[in-house]
Amino acid sequence: METGLRWLLLVAVLKGVQCQSVEESGGGLVKPGGTLTLTCTVSGIDLSSNAINWVLQAPGKGLEYIGIIYASGSTWYMSWAKSRFTISRDTKRNTVSPKMTNLTVAATCFCARDT
Repeated sequence: METGLRWLLLVAVLKGVQCQSVEESGGGLVKPGGTLTLTCTVSGIDLSSNAINWVLQAPGKGLEYIGIIYASGSTWYMSWAKSRFTISRDTKRNTVSPKMTNLTVAATCFCARDT
């Protein structure tokens, strides 16, 4: 498959011991080099009291840590992810959203509550 014709699929899944439900939106097909924002709406946890980690996994590859949004709202990213990912949240809507730019590979994006 030619590089220019490849499409990317990114899906977010929230895994949290106390999380009662999660609703993902924003995933889909994006051309290489494109931008995608995912939104995870969670219930059962308070985002202003819990940090959320994000991890990426390309097919057939291991997990790659992206970064974290802390309970305070501040963020930290792996050096490779700093220019490509922005994690934000809305505590009133109980959503967490990673914005990914310059996408180059098909991957699944996971989020997990920090314990």
